[in-house]
Amino acid sequence: MYKTLFAMAILAAPNVAGAHETIYDVEPTHTFVHFEALHSGTSTNRGRFDTVEGLVKFDREGKKGKVDIVVRPDSVNTGIESYNKHLSNADFLHVEAFPTARFEGDDFVFEGNQVKSVSGTLTLLGKQQPVTLKALRFNCYDNPREKTEACGGDFETTLKRSDYGMTFGLPGIPDEIRILIQIEALKR
Repeated sequence: MYKTLFAMAILAAPNVAGAHETIYDVEPTHTFVHFEALHSGTSTNRGRFDTVEGLVKFDREGKKGKVDIVVRPDSVNTGIESYNKHLSNADFLHVEAFPTARFEGDDFVFEGNQVKSVSGTLTLLGKQQPVTLKALRFNCYDNPREKTEACGGDFETTLKRSDYGMTFGLPGIPDEIRILIQIEALKR
């Protein structure tokens, strides 16, 4: 569920030719981490995390960068308050003991000048696992409202929740969780 947070950082790559390291801040009204989980083999449960913060340091010319994205699990939003409460308790996100999830990545893969993936480490429920966020789309543009460059995209990955000690309901509730991240970040 939390991997999506990490994917957001990936989209913050600038289009500035000749620039070295540039810093981008995650733009919270255009950045969300979504998750999908199969429910009893019949339908897909979906939700998102509404609070995502962080920054991306990016060197397009050098084709390298670093991302540091923090997601607040207590911002889980399925549209159903009782479900949000269950996901927040010790069965799943255990938000009282683990108030943040964090993705730190510095392995950027490019195809030409486009970011294709970002790999790093996801810390969730106090456990760390390697994660790769695949870019589904990526673009930068001059944001007329903010008067600065904005970069963003859609990223995805699949996590095994048991890798983080989240075993409630297995095997009835599937282990694999699809993470989809929409992210935009603004140049400082």
